[in-house]
Amino acid sequence: MKYNRRYFLKTATKAGLALPLASCSKALKKNNIVIDEQKLIDICNAPVLKPGFLKQPVLIESMDLLRLGDTYFVRTRSKDGIEGISVTNNKIDVLYPILLKLIIPFFIGKDARQIETLLEELYVYKSNYKMQGLALWCCVSWVEGSIIDLLGKTAGKHISSLFGVRIREKIPVYVASGNRDNSPEEEIEILQKKIAITGAKAVKFKVGGRMSRDKDSIPGRSEALIELSRKILGNKITIQADANGSYSIQKAIEIGKRLEDINAYLFEEPCRFDNIEETKHVADALDIPISGGEQESSEYRFRKMIAENVLQIVQPDLHYYGGFIRTTRVARMAEITGKPVTVHISSGNAGYAEMVNFSSFTPNIGLFQELKTGMEVTADMFEPPIQVKNGLLNVPAAPGLGMAHAEYALKNAVLITL
Repeated sequence: MKYNRRYFLKTATKAGLALPLASCSKALKKNNIVIDEQKLIDICNAPVLKPGFLKQPVLIESMDLLRLGDTYFVRTRSKDGIEGISVTNNKIDVLYPILLKLIIPFFIGKDARQIETLLEELYVYKSNYKMQGLALWCCVSWVEGSIIDLLGKTAGKHISSLFGVRIREKIPVYVASGNRDNSPEEEIEILQKKIAITGAKAVKFKVGGRMSRDKDSIPGRSEALIELSRKILGNKITIQADANGSYSIQKAIEIGKRLEDINAYLFEEPCRFDNIEETKHVADALDIPISGGEQESSEYRFRKMIAENVLQIVQPDLHYYGGFIRTTRVARMAEITGKPVTVHISSGNAGYAEMVNFSSFTPNIGLFQELKTGMEVTADMFEPPIQVKNGLLNVPAAPGLGMAHAEYALKNAVLITL
């Protein structure tokens, strides 16, 4: 079966109900779309935002970093007095000097409508390109998010209108524990409790020891967990496994075949994330779709992994990769090659909300998106509040990023300076 856009939209919007999951996974691996790399380059060079309904400049007057407890906000205020707000991820503790010294000063006095052009200029401002990687792009993502929120609030439109068309109101999610130090039985019990609370139809568990050169976190844990998961969870739950770069080619193939035996949906980061060649060997040897990209910060490597079918499911992180604009380019490259996108979430505070917003306008999202903890901290700031019900998260409707009720947090937050 050729895995094309029409098929993808049917399965994604119905949360995997259109075809048996095994058929969906095989379709991903048997993608026959011929890839024209020039089209991928053109996508990366094409405009992403649609701010045409903003006729007057939106001049940035100030930009601040604020903290309330463990939650950090970037607040951008225009000369018209409108404020845009974004929430950082947990890397802020060590990266805030870069944000305050090299990123924020560049934007003061600029027209927020020109954010795409400004991002290109920022890359060379004070030689920022020499810091290429997560340290740079996390900071860029926090500022970009607050500017997009500002643009949306200025126009009175949700982020989906800035990027295209709002095509979803609810997003199907999977649950995970993130554990590696428990027994297979304990891990399954945790996942069962999460399923009961959220109504999720999919799970993900950890295999391997995390960048561990074939060592398991507990000897034999991964093999036992794979077998036990299907036995206990049954055939109605979608199973996914994440190795976090634990394996050599040979061991990754062995584990991958075990996952195929239980009809798992995907195998995430089987080899070290920066070794594209090893991951390609594993992808070619297995029928299960290989996913990855959460730590990737290079547009060119993403293009290579998409063009050469190193990944069948693409997983950029909205923070690590630099924000909504850059991630949308990756999603569009993936779309024309028949690949779905499941964004990685690195924020425990509001990353789930960014994923929901991104998924609201991105056609080719995967069958399930990640549900991380942290909703209890920020969910009520959105309008309507973001809730999980029957395995689905709702998309906020308020302008910008939908965070319409942050006044209390901002009023009581402390200004962070160098």
